[in-house]
Amino acid sequence: MPSLNIVILMGNLTRDPELRYTPGGTAVCDLGLAVNRKVKGKDGEWREEADFLSITTWAHQAELCKQYLRRGSPVLIEGRARYEQWSDKRTGEQRGKVSIVAERVQFLGGGARGESEQSAGAGPAAAQRPAPPRRQAQSMAPPPAPPARPSQAELIPAAAAEQGASYEDVVNDSQDDIPF
Repeated sequence: MPSLNIVILMGNLTRDPELRYTPGGTAVCDLGLAVNRKVKGKDGEWREEADFLSITTWAHQAELCKQYLRRGSPVLIEGRARYEQWSDKRTGEQRGKVSIVAERVQFLGGGARGESEQSAGAGPAAAQRPAPPRRQAQSMAPPPAPPARPSQAELIPAAAAEQGASYEDVVNDSQDDIPF
């Protein structure tokens, strides 16, 4: 039987990304994500609930998350769900949780709340985080003009011009040589 494991989430980070490396040198970044939703209570009033999820990113994506994301940053996560199990060291009982392995993290918006002041240079985070590369604006200059059309005198072969032939003589003469 076929199976499908796709998760798409959009929310805000609950903490700064935590980057570490495996013994093999692969980057791993752990993120906390809060996903809000509105629920109508028994009293008829709307209230907001939040689900808190653990997200793991790998390799270059993990390094980018650490570099550009902060607590409060809005993100869109595409990935898969994974169930993790372990034994609690204190009690010895089995524990488990569902976490998300992110295959794609899309950065949304300007990041953490209050970042507009930081990006203006009013905080240490602005100095630590380099701006993403920008594309150079392409010139809007008009295309070059086509080359000038040659005069009739320029079209006459040099040998014919030396003998005093005109443009019409050369054109009419060349038509006589056509075999059909």
